[in-house]
Amino acid sequence: MEKSKKKIAIVVSENSLDKAMMPMILATSGIALDAEVHVFFTFWGLELLKKNYKPKLKGIMKPFTGMMVKKMKEQNISSFEELRSQCIELGAKFYACSTSMAMMGIKEDDLIDGVQISGATKFLKIALNADTTLFI
Repeated sequence: MEKSKKKIAIVVSENSLDKAMMPMILATSGIALDAEVHVFFTFWGLELLKKNYKPKLKGIMKPFTGMMVKKMKEQNISSFEELRSQCIELGAKFYACSTSMAMMGIKEDDLIDGVQISGATKFLKIALNADTTLFI
């Protein structure tokens, strides 16, 4: 009998650089561990699914965005955009919250390719069967 894959569900509700990198790194790491990865983007997290969106640090940390990006390059850490693409290419499932999209005026055409539009109920069904659920 074949062993089923572990399942990871991640909810992303913010769009700053630090909050953008965490789910991408966790998703690619989960896939490397042969897990099935599902990432649900809601509220401001939806910005991370927009074409050409570049996350920045927020508040008093905002001026340090360039420094963080430079340090990531020095450490050979992929950029947010590269990680996001890798996640989709490797099979992570990305979901955009349909209710948040309507509330924030985000259209399907605004989103990168490979994103499914989903309500919270559909994602919760996935999360209820996940071995690990994370909120970022």
